[in-house]
Amino acid sequence: MQISVRSTLTILGVLGTLASTIACGSSSKASSPDVWATVDKFEIKRDEVEKAYRRVAPAPPAVPSEEEMMTAKLGIVDELITQQALVAKAAGLNLQVTDADVDKAFADRKANMAEDVFQQQLKERGLTPDDMKQSLRRELLADKVLEHEVTSKVSVTDQEITDFFNANRAQFNVPETQYRIAQIIVTPVRDPELRNRKGDDAVTPEDAQKKVQLLMSKLKEGVRFSELAMDYSEDQRTLTQGGDLGFISETQLKQVGAPLRDTVLKSQPGNVSVVTAGGAYTLVLLISKETAGQRDLATPGVRDGISGTLRERREQLLRAAYITTVRNDAKITNYFARQIVETKSKAPSLLPTPPGK
Repeated sequence: MQISVRSTLTILGVLGTLASTIACGSSSKASSPDVWATVDKFEIKRDEVEKAYRRVAPAPPAVPSEEEMMTAKLGIVDELITQQALVAKAAGLNLQVTDADVDKAFADRKANMAEDVFQQQLKERGLTPDDMKQSLRRELLADKVLEHEVTSKVSVTDQEITDFFNANRAQFNVPETQYRIAQIIVTPVRDPELRNRKGDDAVTPEDAQKKVQLLMSKLKEGVRFSELAMDYSEDQRTLTQGGDLGFISETQLKQVGAPLRDTVLKSQPGNVSVVTAGGAYTLVLLISKETAGQRDLATPGVRDGISGTLRERREQLLRAAYITTVRNDAKITNYFARQIVETKSKAPSLLPTPPGK
């Protein structure tokens, strides 16, 4: 569960933002030990950081080191600083988040998780639904600011698309036919490391057969293959990508087992087939097939793909510049970062608060 503006740390980098937040502000001490950072007059407190950390901390039995915990919390503080700098802009832009917006986002976050599993996870992390909703409200408001000030102002012209295609024509030449495939794997044995969203694991041949029947039934009802893969697949490598294996060339396809290879070669895009081997089942979706040859701007998907690439590049640049500007305009003090520096990474007073304390 994310608690802050997406991609902030990726864009700006932890080291760069750490340097800037240590440098900003004139006071060397917070008004209270519970204040870990300030953005203008707004205080980011320890409890908020601890809750955010518990939302993203590794689940048992993983036990991160103290240094790993401190590094994660340092990143959270920095994200919350950026989030608050953006939220402060919302009033001037007349942007608001309604209760209905928050309720919808909350429902979306737990839509693919059984209610009892969701409640158990909250309990284990020492969180409440209200904690999540408060965090979501600020996240949504910060995202609205970025949408208003960045995303809505990015545009790509037809000439730019044409220029990109002409300069990168070789990228649009497909040397051999490629198949984009997604899969859901069901095995008849228990996997203690399985981490699909529903925690669903077939443990006997009978369980596996019933699970495949359930999945095929859900597909007929219109449930998306990618959602089912994230919920039910027993392939840890691909379930987080909705089972997507990406494009596989004809040469690569010839190297896999005959049942799977022949199934893909005979399929049409959009079809789902079931392949069985050794008691395990693989639901195979042929997402698309790209025949060999040179593409041009009239080829379906080429123009839109170029436009999307150019928009994404431009948006990342403008987003980074806007966030940097917003942070520069604010008076920021990161007491948490400062204490780590002053104590040479040893900060016993800043150890994690146990859930519920």
